[in-house]
Amino acid sequence: MGIDMLQYEELRLRLLEEQKPLEDLAAAIGLEELKAEIEKLEAQTAEEGFWNDVQGSNKILQHLSSLKNRVKRYQDLKTDYEDTLTLIEMCNEEEDESMLGECTEAVDRIHKEVEKQTLATLLCGEYDSKNAILTFHAGAGGTEAQDWALMLFRMYHRWGERHGFKTTTVDYLDGEEAGLKSAVILVEGENAFGYLKSEMGIHRLVRVSPFDSSGRRHTSFASLEVMPEIDDTIEVDIRPEDIKMDVYRASGAGGQKVNKTSSAVRLTHIPTGIVVSCQVERSQYQNRDVAMTMLKSKLIEIKEREHLDTIQDIKGDQKEIGWGSQIRSYVFMPYTLVKDHRTGYENGNINAVMDGDLDGFINAYLRMQSLAKLEGENA
Repeated sequence: MGIDMLQYEELRLRLLEEQKPLEDLAAAIGLEELKAEIEKLEAQTAEEGFWNDVQGSNKILQHLSSLKNRVKRYQDLKTDYEDTLTLIEMCNEEEDESMLGECTEAVDRIHKEVEKQTLATLLCGEYDSKNAILTFHAGAGGTEAQDWALMLFRMYHRWGERHGFKTTTVDYLDGEEAGLKSAVILVEGENAFGYLKSEMGIHRLVRVSPFDSSGRRHTSFASLEVMPEIDDTIEVDIRPEDIKMDVYRASGAGGQKVNKTSSAVRLTHIPTGIVVSCQVERSQYQNRDVAMTMLKSKLIEIKEREHLDTIQDIKGDQKEIGWGSQIRSYVFMPYTLVKDHRTGYENGNINAVMDGDLDGFINAYLRMQSLAKLEGENA
């Protein structure tokens, strides 16, 4: 047997190692239950009078589409597995060396997809499937901290692009000389909040500052708040008299004027001191609607995290929410390393991380949470 034929056999064995995880994945997603639920909902859509309640009907159709997508993702993966196994065995039998590269790529792709879909099964929180609202704040330290906040802002935009998510800048406040003081982005896509909730906290930068003529090493901090986008299906009780609204002139990144009229909106929730703002839409009314969604999302996130019974239980000024001990350090000098202090996960390729390669950190956090949950259940 030639060297290439041995490589085909190694590939076949590597691929066969995915068989058990694939079977476990079918059980984890409840494949048969999903199929039964789809059948039931499809029968419901065919019933007379289904469209009498248009809003209710649309919710059912959205749920049906989501279930079908989950089943299709698994079935596509299983088909890819079976086709690749057949191809490897055929090439091995015919001693066709030309397909070795393609087969290797396919085995790598299947391994990554099995891992990705398995991790997605851990996203079972009430809001995990929702879009995510990310709020960035530069820490103390002036220009250096504001530049760091901008670097993080770009990093999460790139992470969103890598995953085919839509990212929209909702609010942006320029830094004094460079960077940004604060910004808000909306990340839209299935399970966006489930993945990004692990990123909430303080991010620490260590580097030689380009803003320091003496070339000294600086440590800077920026905070990231992550909230699920709450839609109209979730009731949030906010009294109109508890909200103060201010309007101001919008300005975009780099000092560009988004709109010359005073259409940007800032809402303050008086009982808690929570402030949200939006300047992305063209009219004051649209910006107010987006800001209200953000306010609801923020109140819900605090209520859930602090295990409170109602929104009214949130007391005091919450402006410092999200600031705590650092979750991750990004070191550019004297060596290059990004380290997550909660999971211990590290990546020495700091340029790739800043370009949105965050999946290793996110996956390590999800695994840690899953283990903690299992230990809690077994205790």
